[in-house]
Amino acid sequence: MNETRRAILEAIADGPVSGPDLAESLEVSRAAVWKHVDELRDAGFDIDSGPAGYELVGVPEFGGEAVEYGLEAPFSVEYHDAIGSTNSRARELAVDGAEDVVVLADEQTGGRGRLEREWAAPSGGVWLSVVDRPAIAPSRAPLYTLAISVATATAAREAGVDARIKWPNDVVVPVGEEGDYRKLSGILTEMEGETDRVEWIVVGPGINANIDVDALPEGATSIREEAGDVDRRRFVQRLLEEFDNLRTDLESVVPAWRDLALTLGQRVRVDRPSGEVVGDAVDITETGALVLETDDGERVTVSAGDCEHLRPV
Repeated sequence: MNETRRAILEAIADGPVSGPDLAESLEVSRAAVWKHVDELRDAGFDIDSGPAGYELVGVPEFGGEAVEYGLEAPFSVEYHDAIGSTNSRARELAVDGAEDVVVLADEQTGGRGRLEREWAAPSGGVWLSVVDRPAIAPSRAPLYTLAISVATATAAREAGVDARIKWPNDVVVPVGEEGDYRKLSGILTEMEGETDRVEWIVVGPGINANIDVDALPEGATSIREEAGDVDRRRFVQRLLEEFDNLRTDLESVVPAWRDLALTLGQRVRVDRPSGEVVGDAVDITETGALVLETDDGERVTVSAGDCEHLRPV
């Protein structure tokens, strides 16, 4: 958000302020104040103009500047009513040198998940991708997927959903006591780098927010279904704030992930390129790999693969 517009919103949020007073405090012309107020109204902010001056009386429900207003994290937001894929757009921005940019959409028309699977992304959801340029080695990049998983689950829990994390990258809602679940969010992570450093990384969670469950694939759920509609603006803010906290303290990511994990303690099957492995999920490593204990007592560490929760033996 333009810094002058941000300052105007902060000034008029607690009551009316005259145009001349705004112009003087911001060191701009009265015409510039009027222009910025007009642009804020175009963005959906409800600003009254009375005898005492300008006053903010309403914030838009969703959108880029709406999310940036009050966001306690250093991200700019590029908003789209509809877009093919937020990750694809974020990747374009990353290649062009962008940093700390969030691509946010109300609807995705070409959403995709891991292994190029299609991902239903209708209007009313939260579809976003974050561009970052972390100073880390590629071996630590999986921590960003864990971090965005924790941030997504945390925001969902604050919205009243019993959100947990299924390895490697799903946020789910448990069903019963035997590891069953309904999927709330999937996460797609992409990166580019060299042997010793990450050039850029894009983490893209897609969350079924204010969507009827009938519009989702079988086995999926939504925040609306679990807890009623959520304030998407505040939801995105909380997700980004939590992610920002975690990415600046990567040592805290794995403990936070363990606290929210549904997979740990479950009997699982993981399909890997080298073949499947079955066992009890007992831990994750400091880089996010899943540790299984097989029936013969062997410990196997799995860095990537599709994980399926099995019924207890």
